[in-house]
Amino acid sequence: MTKTILRALAGETWAVPPVWMMRQAGRYLPEYRATREKAGDFLSLCYNPELAAEVTLQPIRRYGFDAAILFADILLLPQALGADLWFVTGEGPRLSTVTTEDDFAALKPVHAIDETLSPVYETVRILRRELPAETTLIGFAGAPWTVATYMIAGRGTPDQGPAHALKNANRPLFEQLLGKITEGTIEYLSRQIEAGAEVVKVFDSWAGSLAGEEFDRYATEPARIIVETLKRRHPGVPVIAFPRQAGEKYVGFHAATGADCVALDDHVAPDWAAANVQVSGCVQGNLAPGHMVTGGDALVTETRKVVEAFSGGPHIFNLGHGITPDADPDNVSRMIEAIRG
Repeated sequence: MTKTILRALAGETWAVPPVWMMRQAGRYLPEYRATREKAGDFLSLCYNPELAAEVTLQPIRRYGFDAAILFADILLLPQALGADLWFVTGEGPRLSTVTTEDDFAALKPVHAIDETLSPVYETVRILRRELPAETTLIGFAGAPWTVATYMIAGRGTPDQGPAHALKNANRPLFEQLLGKITEGTIEYLSRQIEAGAEVVKVFDSWAGSLAGEEFDRYATEPARIIVETLKRRHPGVPVIAFPRQAGEKYVGFHAATGADCVALDDHVAPDWAAANVQVSGCVQGNLAPGHMVTGGDALVTETRKVVEAFSGGPHIFNLGHGITPDADPDNVSRMIEAIRG
């Protein structure tokens, strides 16, 4: 096993941590914007294996990241389950909603998702052929709670209020939906692994809106089921879990879920996370994405602080959330230089 990210996930500590970035294939890169224009729209790009592979490869060519993450979207799974999905320019995704038993009954069975998602698996196969030998390929999916918030509200919401409302008003329906998404996520990630993904990551972008026992029940427990099932099907394939804005709930998340690595957002201090989370296993993160916009000496200083804070254990350098469209591509180069020095 020579790939640095795989070795970090296995528990090795590196003086120079491996590095990649969430949303590293994205609108901040001119070559991405050109390819997206060629595709016609975002969903067409996601479902075109050659173009999706191309935008996945672009940041690898430009920066030499240690990993490439499959270009796709967490809402492709709801679409594969039968939800209508479209994107509104400047506003983001829209979906048909699941708020009643009839809506839930109209969803497709989990085994039917591959009919829609087969182009994504082909993208993975292309990437395994074309990526440099030293570059790890990461597959991904959204976590059940986060995906459910979109399926219930029909869009992103600031407080995930519609999902909380359904959870409180009709707990059996909410839990049925969460269970179906969990099953679909396992199938989706399993197929990505079969196509060539070497690591998979589960993004729970809205985990922070759950608290107490509900965090345990609707963020931790689905992650545990996903990790446990994937590891039974695909022994040796590592799983990264990202319960964004989990705060104190990051503590013990490795053990509670079986995840090989816990990704950290930038709302937790690296020193605190090293003392309380990294002691349990590999961590990923957690430079604030705003530094990719503002740059300057602060970018270099904060990058080195993150590296130093996590230098005592296994660490994969990343941002605390995805890079934003207004980021300066040159700042990515400065960050990598500060890491690899």
